[in-house]
Amino acid sequence: MARIPKELVDQIIQTADIVEVVGDFVQLKRKGQNLWAPCPFHNEKSPSFSVNPAKSLYKCFGCGKAGGVVQFVMDVEGTSYVEALKYLAKKYAITIEEEERTPQQQLEQNERDSQFIVSDFAKNHFHRLLLNSEEGMSIGYGYLKERGLNLSTIQTFELGYSLDSWDDLMKAGETAGYDKKYLEKTGLTVIRTDDQGHDTGRRYDRFRGRVMFPIHNISGRVVGFGARTLKRDDKMAKYLNSPESDIYHKSDVLYGLFQARQAIRTQEVCYLVEGYLDVLSLYQGGIKNVVASSGTSLTEGQIRLIKRYSDNVTVLYDGDAAGIKASLRGTDLLLEGGLNVRVVLFPDGDDPDSYIRKVGDQRFTEYIETQSQDFITFKTTLVAREASGDPVKKAEAIRDVLHSIAKVPDAIKRQVFLQQTSATFGIDEQVLITEYNKLVKSPGQQSKPGGSGDNRGNYGQGAGSANSGYPPSSNPRSAPAGRPMTDEEEAEMLMYGGAEATVEILGAGASFVTAPARTADDDDTPDMLQVCEREVLRLLVLYSGREIDPEVSVAAYLVGQLGENPLTRPLYAEMWEICRQELLAGRFPDARLLAQNEREDIRQLITDLATERYEISPNWRTKEIYVFNEVDLPQLACDNAVLRLNKVHVQRELDQCLEKLRHPLEDVEMFEILGDIKRLKELDNELAALLGTVVARGT
Repeated sequence: MARIPKELVDQIIQTADIVEVVGDFVQLKRKGQNLWAPCPFHNEKSPSFSVNPAKSLYKCFGCGKAGGVVQFVMDVEGTSYVEALKYLAKKYAITIEEEERTPQQQLEQNERDSQFIVSDFAKNHFHRLLLNSEEGMSIGYGYLKERGLNLSTIQTFELGYSLDSWDDLMKAGETAGYDKKYLEKTGLTVIRTDDQGHDTGRRYDRFRGRVMFPIHNISGRVVGFGARTLKRDDKMAKYLNSPESDIYHKSDVLYGLFQARQAIRTQEVCYLVEGYLDVLSLYQGGIKNVVASSGTSLTEGQIRLIKRYSDNVTVLYDGDAAGIKASLRGTDLLLEGGLNVRVVLFPDGDDPDSYIRKVGDQRFTEYIETQSQDFITFKTTLVAREASGDPVKKAEAIRDVLHSIAKVPDAIKRQVFLQQTSATFGIDEQVLITEYNKLVKSPGQQSKPGGSGDNRGNYGQGAGSANSGYPPSSNPRSAPAGRPMTDEEEAEMLMYGGAEATVEILGAGASFVTAPARTADDDDTPDMLQVCEREVLRLLVLYSGREIDPEVSVAAYLVGQLGENPLTRPLYAEMWEICRQELLAGRFPDARLLAQNEREDIRQLITDLATERYEISPNWRTKEIYVFNEVDLPQLACDNAVLRLNKVHVQRELDQCLEKLRHPLEDVEMFEILGDIKRLKELDNELAALLGTVVARGT
């Protein structure tokens, strides 16, 4: 893939105004330094979506979505990093001159672009015929009107009509100057062959006398077509779709997703139907978060598309027993893809399109809300009813349901479903658990996505919680009586003297008290080294160019104090080196540019470092309430961060010394370690004094 030059990427990011870009999707209102709005990614009443113009960052404090202007476009449009840059470049009239491609890459890109252009031409041609030609108006438009679709829906989905002619599109394309080979590559025209399969040199239009349903990708570009015949001819396929091409892969496309993607995000659920008209009728009826698999079996690619916009999907089944059974496998794939799956079953003989036209928009909405049930419960009830009275069928049905339960990623949900299945089939739960454990251990099941390495089996056979070997009250970090210690209290204790072991050197002897050993599984306290490293990195990224003294910046000060490689966490260390190299090159690290980095982990880190939930009210200053502000006192903030990081390192060295004392030692070695402990405790006390913290006395 061709790359956009870094200088051009920087220009796009510097030019793009995050307020303008976000404002295209939501209505922002200023409150303090930031602007706020209801989140475009989930449904909420109180605005928790914040945009910081100064930092060019956004963050939703409800769902956690955050990033810079490029990330916002990626999130809201569901595009790649490069596509997001192109979107912004187009918005701000910046010409992108991509780095030179190889001849083969250029040829492939030209081929794809040409197919997109021809497909768009065909879409516009069919749309004009539907609304402006006599045949299109009387047959195509008349049919759509009969199905209850209005002009707004027709235009939103760019529906069209193909004339009942062998070469109408071919002639139109030739007149417009399009190369006929691209009509062939996209499947819009068909090569006529003889009985031996040889090309006869003749071509004809694939779609003739049909209502046309353009199929868009998530960027809104037409990649193919679905077409319905209006003739009563048993020999003719009712629906005809474009064949696979360089731009159209039916397994990676969902009909209506381009129009529905925003509603899916805000409503936090995707309704999945089967046909084009199901989508159109529901969309027109106000249910805009609906897509269709276009009559094909669900694929993993389509499931990944849904998951990009929501983890929740509700499948709307036609009231047809045979059709439901055929759809169960596809629904199992949804579970396997990590989605929360619910289903709605319509009355026998109805599909979503016919039912909404029968009962109206409001009653339809009420129906899908009240009749929705989780898929496992639905499937269990369905197969139990069909297997009633037949022990062999009942056993097969139970195993079928267990296969579906095994695909549910959440362990608690699996346990609940096992209990429900036990009650529905009237079979002992332990028997089900035993059979389930056999199932998930079998080679076929272990090969399924999520089927291995995620502990989905062995219910009732777990090792239990680790025994710490001492009563909770003996833990020196125990919280005040009556409640557990909060994360903040644990962090304070760890940072400011709440050590697990204390030592006093008394004359020629030594006494020490050690807390019982803790395993990795027991340790749920905050990682204070990571917390302190993160704070140092935050100051470096956000205030790099701010002066501590004349000609001494925050970046230079921190690098001078801590050296080349002071951070241990790999991502933090990598960011430190990036900032250090910028400083050596005579530039200050720019958080705004770093937040638009092509690497997702770096974008996420910088966004998290730069976004805050609350601001200090200006009323505090008017009432002369002073609150420490790191912006006004950068050296104090830097000194505190450096001292805290050093203190944690000292405490870790102390822990290592104490660990050595747990094992038998020679007297010389023991007194050497005790000397190190005394030195480290003195250093720890000095650091605590500099930080102004209270250190607990050793006992």
